[in-house]
Amino acid sequence: MLDFNQIFNCQLNATPFRWAEISDLYSSQDCASLAQTYPFDHFRTIEAYGGEKDYRYDARSLVPMGENCISRPDYLSPSWLRFAQDLISENYRNAMSSLTGIDLSDFPMEANLYHYGSGALLGPHRDLPEKKVTHVFYFNEHWLPADGGCLAILNSSDAKDVAALINPIVGNSVAFVRSEDSWHEVTQVSARVRESRRSVTVTFYQPGSISSMWPPGSELELHDYVAS
Repeated sequence: MLDFNQIFNCQLNATPFRWAEISDLYSSQDCASLAQTYPFDHFRTIEAYGGEKDYRYDARSLVPMGENCISRPDYLSPSWLRFAQDLISENYRNAMSSLTGIDLSDFPMEANLYHYGSGALLGPHRDLPEKKVTHVFYFNEHWLPADGGCLAILNSSDAKDVAALINPIVGNSVAFVRSEDSWHEVTQVSARVRESRRSVTVTFYQPGSISSMWPPGSELELHDYVAS
């Protein structure tokens, strides 16, 4: 499903950190199918305010940390199974290694799905140091930047210091290499929005790391996502 050549042929921007917008990743038919069958099962709500960054969203595992399998495949459409299988393929890992110039062959990877509903956000941050490479895919068929939910590439920790703004439309994605300068955020989704902002984040971790999203041994309450 994934057009790996779009990743192989892409080059990272050097400023304000190493990042790239990668588009046209699937056929128009696959775009429509992925958007229309986006999962709603087995999500957990994650939120915190007043700390280093404010955040609120719902997350579901798609590929467990460091594993070569798909989470709850019986709940996924055929299109989503194909997409997930591409993520755990050697071709995808090779493409991301080529893009970033980092040999990711031994880096544990995880992929998670996200719903950002009305009012949801993820404030300016740089990601944890063990998160070496991130690739965010988007799955909304229609979205207005004025409704928030965009990925803001920042020049600094100041949310107003925007270098680029990426609309979360299906077929589009953003990849970046974590650094001390890799400030970014998800702008707050407008209260008037009724459809969630939908994405998948793939993260390649430093070897020996554990998942920050799904800590080993934790028992987390899961639910079907329902838009507020």
